[in-house]
Amino acid sequence: MTQVDFYILPETSEEARLTFACRLAGKAVQRELGVFVLAESETDARKLDELLWTFAQNSFIPHRLAWDAEKTPVTEPVIIGCTSRKGDDDTHDWDLMINLTGEVPDEFGRYERLAEVLDADPARREHGRERYRYYRDRGYELKTHQL
Repeated sequence: MTQVDFYILPETSEEARLTFACRLAGKAVQRELGVFVLAESETDARKLDELLWTFAQNSFIPHRLAWDAEKTPVTEPVIIGCTSRKGDDDTHDWDLMINLTGEVPDEFGRYERLAEVLDADPARREHGRERYRYYRDRGYELKTHQL
């Protein structure tokens, strides 16, 4: 059964959430895990795509946008999709899903781990609480990390 980790950031900045998602993806790649990052929108996915090139000095995390992955075989360990493009991860088996949306992601149960990234924004926190209850009520192993 999927382990669900909630990462609670003290900031309300969208940039902080995306940067944390980059760091989390980087750690997973170091462990040779496949990562699917689910962004709220195509705009957010493209921001994350840019940030993965620049978020830390001397670092690069091999990645691509999911809709680009349809063109050739996937070799990158990180794929970025978004809710407006359903099915972006249908052909992949990944170890970790990073959820940056306000909803319970479809197909999250296919992953060994699901990372929910929240910040101090009241609306995002409330959506996070709803998702927490959803996972808890269905018996998923939950961990919370206050950062």
